[in-house]
Amino acid sequence: MAEPARGIRVLLVDDHQVVRRGLRTFLEVQDDIEVVGEAADGEEGVVRAEELRPDVILMDVKMPGTDGVEALRRLRGLDNPARVLVVTSFTEQRTVVPALRAGAAGYVYKDVDPDALAGAIRSVHAGHVLLQPEVALALLSQEEAGGGQGRGGSLTEREREVLALIADGRSNREIARALILSEKTVKTHVSNILMKLDLADRTQAALWAVRHGIGA
Repeated sequence: MAEPARGIRVLLVDDHQVVRRGLRTFLEVQDDIEVVGEAADGEEGVVRAEELRPDVILMDVKMPGTDGVEALRRLRGLDNPARVLVVTSFTEQRTVVPALRAGAAGYVYKDVDPDALAGAIRSVHAGHVLLQPEVALALLSQEEAGGGQGRGGSLTEREREVLALIADGRSNREIARALILSEKTVKTHVSNILMKLDLADRTQAALWAVRHGIGA
């Protein structure tokens, strides 16, 4: 008998207990989402993420002590595979953009419709990047100011194919299947793309690709 499909394992990181309780209450009724833990600040969130190895982390940005941006940087340094979805009440670009540059897969506001939140969790878990248009524009303007727009010519044809699939929201495993490559080879291509374009992560790579007519 086949084992039942595992649900998306979610960690909640927010300094307000009422917010965590509300998120848990809603998410626990979703058939494919399981809340595996909670944390009250970024420091605890990093520790819990390493212990629990969740699929997705819902992370507030503004928290006392270690905030969400610093927690994201630490998770990246630890090579933690969890996808981080920022859940915030702050809409200013100066608050959200640093979190995205630190490795967040996207963000939603705390007043998001519950069904939309569940959809956002499923989307980032599937490898997609969720950006509000104004934040995407801000990231693109920063990337262009850094002079990255002229570097596409240094990519090989295979790297451009991989970049197009990154822009389409594909995971390394999905890219490997599509191009009939090993995941290790795809990881090497992704690393080369980021190095050649002087980009920090897949989010920036996806934005670069869209801006320059590659992929989605």
